[in-house]
Amino acid sequence: MAVISELSEGSSSSSTHGHQPETDHNSSSELSDGSSFSSTSEYKYDVFLSFRGRDIRNNFIDHLYSALISANISTFLDEEEIETGEELKPELMNAIRDSRASIIVPSKNYATSSWCLDELVLILDQRMTSNQIVIPIFYDVEPTHVRKQIGSFNDAMAKHIQKMAAETDANKRREMAQRIEGWIQALTEVAGLKGMDLDGRSETEFIKKIVKDIYRRLQGQRRSLSKRLLRTSTVDYNYP
Repeated sequence: MAVISELSEGSSSSSTHGHQPETDHNSSSELSDGSSFSSTSEYKYDVFLSFRGRDIRNNFIDHLYSALISANISTFLDEEEIETGEELKPELMNAIRDSRASIIVPSKNYATSSWCLDELVLILDQRMTSNQIVIPIFYDVEPTHVRKQIGSFNDAMAKHIQKMAAETDANKRREMAQRIEGWIQALTEVAGLKGMDLDGRSETEFIKKIVKDIYRRLQGQRRSLSKRLLRTSTVDYNYP
């Protein structure tokens, strides 16, 4: 966005992570084999949840998290409701890098959070560099609104730009401009990924579908890794 560059150069004007959900073992018995995918790998978590707490923490996210844990899908859930500081906490950055997959839940106020946007950028980077599975769940928002920053997403980005324009330190203003450009690119990219939305279904059925989908994709990833390791070990064994 040209407006960002112009303003930035202008004058100085799961882990349960402390969360213990009630689990429904009956709903997940058909999925779980008794151990998480991450328990036998270098990953610490199967899934990282990226969401805006004020929108969906006490309903949708709590229910989704409980369903994932019930299916023995090790899931990282950040319990901090209040963002402290401008930069993403190191523990969140580490949790993203230590996860096989991320579920991103864009909701009405998702883009108002600089932390959510920083998580999104890092998750998409992990998708490119580490083949992390990324599943967007559009919760009461249209993918088009995310992609084109329409409606609440436009309002949120406008406030970030206003905050940048008010910064008097030129170096900080340039850093903020680069950060905002990254957020815009990430929102556009995530909206183009194959995702899921409620689409008139009951939330209970929707969550079951999400859990089955992530379980299937984690299994596929594990099988693919096992085949690669088998081929590697066979080559090593036959090497003169």
